[in-house]
Amino acid sequence: KFLSNSFRMVDLSMSFLKLIVISNRTKFSSEKRFNAGLSIIELKNKLELITGALTPNMELQILDENEKLVCNLNDDGAFLSSYPIMDGMYLNVLDKAYRSDLEESEPVEHFAISDESYSKRDDTVRSFLQKNRFGKYNEEAMAAKQKELEAQLEAEKVYASKLMVGNRCKVTVKDQPNKIGSIQFIGVVSFKPGVWVGVQYDEPVGKNDGSVEGKRYFTCPPKYGAFVKPTSVEMGDFPEEDLQMDEDEF
Repeated sequence: KFLSNSFRMVDLSMSFLKLIVISNRTKFSSEKRFNAGLSIIELKNKLELITGALTPNMELQILDENEKLVCNLNDDGAFLSSYPIMDGMYLNVLDKAYRSDLEESEPVEHFAISDESYSKRDDTVRSFLQKNRFGKYNEEAMAAKQKELEAQLEAEKVYASKLMVGNRCKVTVKDQPNKIGSIQFIGVVSFKPGVWVGVQYDEPVGKNDGSVEGKRYFTCPPKYGAFVKPTSVEMGDFPEEDLQMDEDEF
């Protein structure tokens, strides 16, 4: 098991829920954080990338530490926070279309439908999203989000323009102890959008060696490197000091 014998009850006003995602498609599990304000249909869309199951084929269940059923997430329009969920519970993703290797050995007749025909149906996930203006079908929300992202990127560029590679710095992340190091990289990266600052810490309290997902941005010893947002970096003549591990860096 991946959990302790006790759960922490989540205040539904909190932003995120920590759940263990399991599925009949795989033997593996993973702990993920989900925004409690997500609708179930939005949650299913995110789970497509995690499990490989398609949204229309999903049935979602919440299980306790003994994998006993707590509830079914069967209302696509309901919010995740409206269900009796606690941190550390299992989110079981059942793919109704999935067949095991043994089952796949049997002949299966596959059903195919053209995109044009699919668009004309009113009982599909796409139709549901369009009618309820979820996700990309809410043009106003998408436009507002795009403007917010653009404004954030411009702010990051302004902060980044005041930083210089090679200078000493202090990294401040909310609810985490400060860290001291030197700036080794400033720019865009392939693993996250926006502008990032690569820092080599004075102590092995980082996340990497200056490379992420096989791409190198700078070089430092393992666990001494980290990437943080420009707004978290302050240049100055900072002395070395012992710091603690930060769980919110990449």
